[in-house]
Amino acid sequence: MKRVQQGFTLIELMIVVAIIGILAAIAIPAYQDYTKRAHVSEGLQLAGAAKTGVAEYYSSNGVWPANNTSAGLADSPSGNAVSSVVVTDGVITITYNEKVAVSAAITLTPDPVSGSIKWTCAEASPTATNPMETNWLPSNCRS
Repeated sequence: MKRVQQGFTLIELMIVVAIIGILAAIAIPAYQDYTKRAHVSEGLQLAGAAKTGVAEYYSSNGVWPANNTSAGLADSPSGNAVSSVVVTDGVITITYNEKVAVSAAITLTPDPVSGSIKWTCAEASPTATNPMETNWLPSNCRS
């Protein structure tokens, strides 16, 4: 009587495990970058109210607001990955917590152009001890 092979050999199982390991080694860092970019974009969403307040203050008074209160923000907005959103002389600074990088920050600088305001986004201090990686920044913030 001839015996029919059933199941997988050890070599076949080891090949499948190796393939899964290779795919995981590629996918995990890509997913981590994706989540960091999502956290950075949360800060830009929170800064939306500050941008509106800065623009309204400038259109009414002709100068940039000095702080959050004069920009119409009751307090410093914070979120899941955002420590604070602070307005200083019209410049909005978004500071992140450990979900992005502790104390990493980006700035939104207003520039009046032809009756509207153009916002320039940049990393607050790229020479800091804990800078934000460039690939986490939105495309308009990369230099």
